Amino acid sequence: MTKNKLAIFEGFKIRRVWDDKNEKWWFSVVDVVAALSESPNPRNYWKVLKFRLKDEGNQSVTKCNQLKIQAPDGKYYLTDTADTETMLRLIQSIPSPKAEPFKLWLARVGYERIEEAEDPEKAIQRAMQFYLKRGYSKNWINQRLKSIEIRKDLTDEWEDRGVRQGDEFAILTDDITFAWAGLKTKQYKKYKSLKKENLRDNMTNLELVLNMLAEVSTTEISKKVEPKNFIQNRQVACEGGSIAGSARRKLEKKTGKKAITKLNAKGLKLIK
Repeated sequence: MTKNKLAIFEGFKIRRVWDDKNEKWWFSVVDVVAALSESPNPRNYWKVLKFRLKDEGNQSVTKCNQLKIQAPDGKYYLTDTADTETMLRLIQSIPSPKAEPFKLWLARVGYERIEEAEDPEKAIQRAMQFYLKRGYSKNWINQRLKSIEIRKDLTDEWEDRGVRQGDEFAILTDDITFAWAGLKTKQYKKYKSLKKENLRDNMTNLELVLNMLAEVSTTEISKKVEPKNFIQNRQVACEGGSIAGSARRKLEKKTGKKAITKLNAKGLKLIK
């Protein structure tokens, strides 16, 4: 865990802790309850709510972790915390006007996901609007959308080869990234001063192209050699990434400029 930080919601201070290993924020449940419930005693409110949710068989409570967070007196105490997913679930159990915007947003997101499952083209259209609203150039957006298609082809190939989503996908992605960029995914994100942000959303056009070359090369090699186990899939990932790595080194030698940059979306002025 890294240093505790504060988030502000309508004047209320929400204490949170960044989990570098799992790349997620953990929020103080009591602070969120205080901000949304308007209860004069948020600790007691959370205590009652916690027992009620347990009695109802709600699993959200079991996903709350106790972490040491700094209190107003400057000391650190064990405090119930929840990640974003769990916190949003808990918010649904708080009957308060302040909680309604979150509930409406969750309902909207759920509806959109159902629409996208029935018509995948809508997901592409929403992605386009998402990036346009954040100030990305159309040229960059076209590259980014193409990278999503190439990534999907790769993950489909991995699934066909028996690779499991989650840790195994992450390991293979690390192998590809290290082979072409010389950095593993978390190292790359740290290099760009990122936390939860998507790495590809903070790549330059050149970085996106090299990453796409690495992933499409891995897909094509996998289709050719048909790896039978995870170790063989890792070898293929390294081979695919190395093709883009070779292209990167040749380009850097020719131009005298590094292809891997510390610039993120804000630094590139893609987001205003």
